Amino acid sequence: MPVKTDELTEELKHHLVAAREIAAKAEADNDRDFTDAERAQVAEHMAKAKEAKEGLEKAKATNTMRQALADLGDGVELNEKSGERRTPSGLVVPTTGKSLGEHFTESAEYAGLMSQAPRGGFGAKSRVQSLPVGYKSLVTGTSDTSAGAWVTNDYLGQRVGLDLFQRPLRLRDVVTNGTTTSDTVEYVRITSTTNNAAPVAEATSSAAPTAPASVPGALVNNAGGGYKPESALAAAKVTTPVRTIAHWIPITKRALSDASQIRTLIDSFLRYGLEEELEDQMIAGDGTGENFDGLGNVSGVQAQAWDTNALTTLRKAKTKVRTVGRSVANAYLLNPADLETVDLLQDNEGRFYFGGPAGVGSASVLWGLPVIETEAVPAGTGYVGDFRKAILWDREQASITVTDSHADFFIRNLVAILAEMRAAFGILQPSAFVEVDLTA
Repeated sequence: MPVKTDELTEELKHHLVAAREIAAKAEADNDRDFTDAERAQVAEHMAKAKEAKEGLEKAKATNTMRQALADLGDGVELNEKSGERRTPSGLVVPTTGKSLGEHFTESAEYAGLMSQAPRGGFGAKSRVQSLPVGYKSLVTGTSDTSAGAWVTNDYLGQRVGLDLFQRPLRLRDVVTNGTTTSDTVEYVRITSTTNNAAPVAEATSSAAPTAPASVPGALVNNAGGGYKPESALAAAKVTTPVRTIAHWIPITKRALSDASQIRTLIDSFLRYGLEEELEDQMIAGDGTGENFDGLGNVSGVQAQAWDTNALTTLRKAKTKVRTVGRSVANAYLLNPADLETVDLLQDNEGRFYFGGPAGVGSASVLWGLPVIETEAVPAGTGYVGDFRKAILWDREQASITVTDSHADFFIRNLVAILAEMRAAFGILQPSAFVEVDLTA
């Protein structure tokens, strides 16, 4: 039996009107607040209105579903041959015992569709073979005078970073990095140490030292005086100026504007150039002009001569850092050619010490120390030492400046791109480093 929606509609309307009348009364009375009784009445009417609305929505949905079911049932025709039931709209109601797919493939509509298919099936390919003919001109994609004229090269530009074309710079990783706010750095360099510490017996005599006549001005300690031995520490005050490393390239404004990649490439290339020169100066700077006092030219650095083979020589150099320099080495510096020599060393049975061509790589660790491979070290020479006792002071880190104020660049639409940095370098204890002769 259909649900009556008229009653629910009237009930909803009644409660909403009643609540609105209470609110209008309060508004007319100087827009006062509801009394407690009015507030309770409004709340009750709103609750019943909400309940009536929900009932009305459910009643409408129920009536809609009942009508749809009635429509489906009216006029259903029974196909005596197939046993299927069909509604006036064409909806097939399968009977039990057959799947929906079976009803579809056995239907008259499916039979009519398949009768129109070429050779009884859709998707069948038809092929027409023409008679052989002769061709005056063959269109080919390999010729610039044929279809190849429309084929353009796929230009990919720079696919990898510029750093893949530059040598790795790792010396900064092992030295002490500092900063300065001046154009000159003054520091103390330890040139030698003498440790005479020894056990001392308690004094048994209070006699003063004597001055022998045979040696004027000399004093001789009396036996049993309990004198303590004297040690020595020699130091020197060293002043090193902050040096400027710089270079620049010219470029047209059009190239800078149109080629978006070129900005990154220039920036990377110029900055890298500063760091490469800095590493060269830290090792090979000769101290003249604007050059650094590099490790290879600082007085007091120890030397290790060639001994038997490269491995033996390098190991003995490490020992000197410990015993003479009283320091703990933290890295080797080797030229790529010398590292190659180490990699190719073999035992008496022809086996490579460091894995050979099928190994995991070169001697990146040698005698327990990391190896820094750098062209800044000349071939035939190596260094080992405590690089924490070498300090790089940054005054101004690398910067890039662009201007058209150089020469007549303004009227020629040219710009100068300048990269520069300022830094100073110093060795605190030269004896903590050993220069190794790797020439057999």
